Amino acid sequence: MPDLKQISDDADMIVCGFAYKKTDEGIRVFDLNNGKGAAVISSDGTLIETNMDDIEFSIAQKYYISNAKYMEA
Repeated sequence: MPDLKQISDDADMIVCGFAYKKTDEGIRVFDLNNGKGAAVISSDGTLIETNMDDIEFSIAQKYYISNAKYMEA
């Protein structure tokens, strides 16, 4: 199981159990609630890669799009 504390500490933003971290590849998203769901999205929210199901990713994407402005602070 991934180190959820480390993922949370390294995150640039956490919204409703999803941790978001800026990287060179894009934005890494991790679902802290289930400990398995992960994705990489572009800065506009477009999917690059994921192991999340469609509903889980849709929720994470909506949270990102609604709150992305807070990552730039």
